[in-house]
Amino acid sequence: MAVTTATDIRVLRLLRFRLCSAQPMPLADFYESALGFRRVAVEHLSGARVEAFLPAGGRVLRITLELAAQRIELIQFVDRPGRPYPADTCASDLVFQHFAIVVSDMKAAMEQLSAVRGWSPISLDGPQHLPKSSGGVTAFKFRDPEGHPLELLAFPSERTPQHWQREGADSPFLGIDHSAISVSDSERSVAFYASLGLSISDRSTNDDPAQARLDRLDQPLVEVTAMTAAESTPHLELLDYRHHGERKPLDLRANDVAASWLVFETQDRSGMRGAGRAPVRNLVDPDGHHLSIVLQSRSESMA
Repeated sequence: MAVTTATDIRVLRLLRFRLCSAQPMPLADFYESALGFRRVAVEHLSGARVEAFLPAGGRVLRITLELAAQRIELIQFVDRPGRPYPADTCASDLVFQHFAIVVSDMKAAMEQLSAVRGWSPISLDGPQHLPKSSGGVTAFKFRDPEGHPLELLAFPSERTPQHWQREGADSPFLGIDHSAISVSDSERSVAFYASLGLSISDRSTNDDPAQARLDRLDQPLVEVTAMTAAESTPHLELLDYRHHGERKPLDLRANDVAASWLVFETQDRSGMRGAGRAPVRNLVDPDGHHLSIVLQSRSESMA
């Protein structure tokens, strides 16, 4: 799929995350029971409202889930289902795209997750404590029942960002900190997302043994580039895994289960669709990852 750009648009924030799903009802149950999400809407869409998802149309089931201030959508293409999540993929593959859920207590979070069936671990030997150069966080990667990769993230008490300092929270799951996507060329991806108004907020290179266990990779060397919009949470992380061979651009269709979309919000109407329809612009980044840009004034009613 060809890369499309939107240099006339500047995004304000990463608004929400969209996961394609083959069975969204049981998947929503998993996110609620295992990860503390709350179901806020179940919608059956058709006709013009589906065009932002898939030009070919058909019926769509959309379930919206909320965790604190962040939202995800589970999207099922009822009439035109896509391909399942590809088997035997790893963290360095370009298809690998996850979002990180901040937890206040990793032990309590793991106990709640472990009490629910259907998920599978990515990380070896449980949660991993990364070195100070990588933020000193404790992290654990796993897959939901349909294969989407996820991460639990606990900050050290002395380095917890103010946004995530929530004493007395009822649940160990606090919200979504970032989405991370595997890229083949950091500089090319930085240029693309900078054209949308994101800027680099941090950079690091990780090759610690804990990183290998976290990703279940043999001696990974990963360059991590954090990029933020005007509103910095959640943010985007670009993961460039070196020495893992040539990686070709993705061939992800909009309705494939592995097509996890980033939905950004903007105030700029340049290039957006006209009156009478939900203003939305769909783009594809240099490696084939999907994203949508929606107008702020009507964001909650749009695709």
